[in-house]
Amino acid sequence: MEQLIYDLKNSNRQARITVKLVSEAGVGTVAAGVAKAGAQVVLISGYDGGTGAAPSSSIHNAGLPWELGLAETHQTLIMNGLRNKVRIETDGKLMSGRDVAIAALLGAEEFGFATAPLVTLGCVMMRVCNLDTCPAGIATQNPELRKRFAGKPEYVENFMRFIAEELREYMAKLGCRTIDEMVGRSDLLKVREDLSGREKEIDLSRILNNPFAGPKEKVTFDPKQVYDFELEKTKDEKILLKQLKNALETRQRRIIDVELTNIDRSFGTIFGSEITRKYDDTLEDDTFIVKCTGAGGQSFGAFIPKGLTLELVGDSNDYFGKGLSGGKLVVCTPTGVNYKQDENIIIGNVALYGATSGKAFINGVAGERFCVRNSGATAVVEGVGDHGCEYMTGGRVVILGKTGKNFAAGMSGGIAYVLDEDNDLYTRTNKEMVFSESISNKYDVMELKEMIQEHVALTNSAKGKEILDNFSEYLPKFKKIMPYDYNRMMMAIVQMEEKGLSSEQAQIEAFYASTRD
Repeated sequence: MEQLIYDLKNSNRQARITVKLVSEAGVGTVAAGVAKAGAQVVLISGYDGGTGAAPSSSIHNAGLPWELGLAETHQTLIMNGLRNKVRIETDGKLMSGRDVAIAALLGAEEFGFATAPLVTLGCVMMRVCNLDTCPAGIATQNPELRKRFAGKPEYVENFMRFIAEELREYMAKLGCRTIDEMVGRSDLLKVREDLSGREKEIDLSRILNNPFAGPKEKVTFDPKQVYDFELEKTKDEKILLKQLKNALETRQRRIIDVELTNIDRSFGTIFGSEITRKYDDTLEDDTFIVKCTGAGGQSFGAFIPKGLTLELVGDSNDYFGKGLSGGKLVVCTPTGVNYKQDENIIIGNVALYGATSGKAFINGVAGERFCVRNSGATAVVEGVGDHGCEYMTGGRVVILGKTGKNFAAGMSGGIAYVLDEDNDLYTRTNKEMVFSESISNKYDVMELKEMIQEHVALTNSAKGKEILDNFSEYLPKFKKIMPYDYNRMMMAIVQMEEKGLSSEQAQIEAFYASTRD
């Protein structure tokens, strides 16, 4: 979690990093942990809100009311001396100004609304958000259903004005002029005296009586106490932004050299964020090439965009290329090494997690969970550990070596070309959603060969050279791993394009045809 928070701060230095936690017994301890890790906002989410796509078992059995989690979090943060470092937000079906007042008195400084504003826009709570069949035209891409949408921004604005008006009435009764005066004042909450039966037996003392603050003591967020990520000490700011500042302004191609150690976390992410902020994804590939030597730390090249290339001679730690967003990553071994690259790990676990686009070429073996949730990046690697391509939804992966167990578990999209020299890939593949076949299609053969050629050109891979020199002998040893549903959709899209539809229209029509089936 600490690494993720650090990654996100690097990807947008101006952003507040929010960690959302479900209201549960013990949530205060977790909130204290994320506060120490650098979170600037802790969101306590109650059980009663949430998306209409959630299964009924989750809706009815997961989480507790936001009041319980909020009170525990506020008190625990005070107990650990952390309350002044973070803001607390709460959500989970806040429906009235009274709810906001109670949330503030229990310790919240910010408040989230979703269900009620959606209802003002016409939501009838059918809970089919994930099926693309929303009758109100809100949670759907179907153009016919979207015509039914009758909501207007003014409806939400009017609703929030009523919330504010009711809140002001409660504030007047409590004698509070501002929300800040109310935060954490649980002493202003009282148990109703007109209760009877089981309701009267409910003990709310642990919620209402805060043992870590005086009756009128206000302990809340202090902007001066915000967590310091010390980003000015990163090599992105000390080297990349300084040396490439003028080139970034003029879109001038530049190549620089940088030495890294494994404490240089999220290298390239800050510079990549500046590229994205200034040019989006309009830069040409390899506009900026950073040649690195040494050991890449956690999240090397996380989120880097198109136009930025990081070449590393050495090895890298976990989360290599996390969220890759159009950039290019190259890792190769130093010259003169005696070991075989396709038998030794060169990057850590969970590489290319959640990558959306871009390319990666790894002259060695990756650890476990390679390309988990990859949705569009292409990668060539010379072996992977367990759970490779787990939950992959798109992109292309070439593996020029052995794979660990449980390969392609939950893989719903994309294609993996795997060299199966020992003819035992079938036993290590999770076959629930994918099938395996030999590579015979001309397009597949061409794609595979081109990816290996680029891999050899960039990494000087000995294994890649051997395969290219004897391609006709190695080709029968490759297996194409592809999800059943993805294959069916690709075939449907081709059929729609043959009818004259554009690529985007073909995808939409193929999707609706699959839902009708």
